[in-house]
Amino acid sequence: MSNIKFGPTGIGSVKDAVSNLEAYGKLGMKAAEVLFTYGVYIKNKEDAIKIGKAAKKLGIQLSVHSQYWVNLNSKEEEKIEASKKRILKCCEVGHLLGARRVVFHPGFYSGMESEQVAVKIREGILEMQEIVKKEKWDIELCPEVMGKVNVFGSIDEVAGLVRDTGCGFCIDLAHVLARYGKYEFDAIEKAFPQKKWHVHFSGIEYGEKGEKNHIVTPIEEWKKVLKFLKGLDKEVVLICESPDAVGDSVVGMKIWEEN
Repeated sequence: MSNIKFGPTGIGSVKDAVSNLEAYGKLGMKAAEVLFTYGVYIKNKEDAIKIGKAAKKLGIQLSVHSQYWVNLNSKEEEKIEASKKRILKCCEVGHLLGARRVVFHPGFYSGMESEQVAVKIREGILEMQEIVKKEKWDIELCPEVMGKVNVFGSIDEVAGLVRDTGCGFCIDLAHVLARYGKYEFDAIEKAFPQKKWHVHFSGIEYGEKGEKNHIVTPIEEWKKVLKFLKGLDKEVVLICESPDAVGDSVVGMKIWEEN
């Protein structure tokens, strides 16, 4: 049976982060993702270290979600360079926070074939890994399985990046549902044989082109996903990305314990 650490996306502002983490700890959560999706807002080294120490003391494993506006396969080279800089800034602050993983959206197809795109994104990841190693940041880069069909980030595409670069990964199960119309549990299990999984989940609205938006997770969806995860033998960090990420995480934990 898998071991799961549940937690929400977001720890709030610098001022509120420690008290929010303490509240999460009281609710029994063991994970939380720091959202740098609109920019790295923890500017001060001391603040990052303080927040990281609080999380460690509470037994909460932190991860970071990088900025939304990254694309490692832009037709404009300067946009790729800017994207790498943004992700690396997340790695730098993530290291100070004691976060283990930086989740990022890999990139767009930009009118190219999947294989060509994979080559470009792979190059970007390898370059960033060199810098992470040189700086001695204890961070794993984790491209995310994406929910829109016109964006690079299918199950196989992300698994290919992992295979070719040794990077980490983020399996967003809501994105899988939106992209494929079903959870594709067998394909996921086959594509990611690794023992440690970083997972995102929430309810999701989707159409022909995939993801529309995240919604509060219906109980039945929690049950399906947790049944799948329970049947594996993995160490899972499960970050809930619903609009009520904290309340939803509590629901998920309760279902996990009851079933």
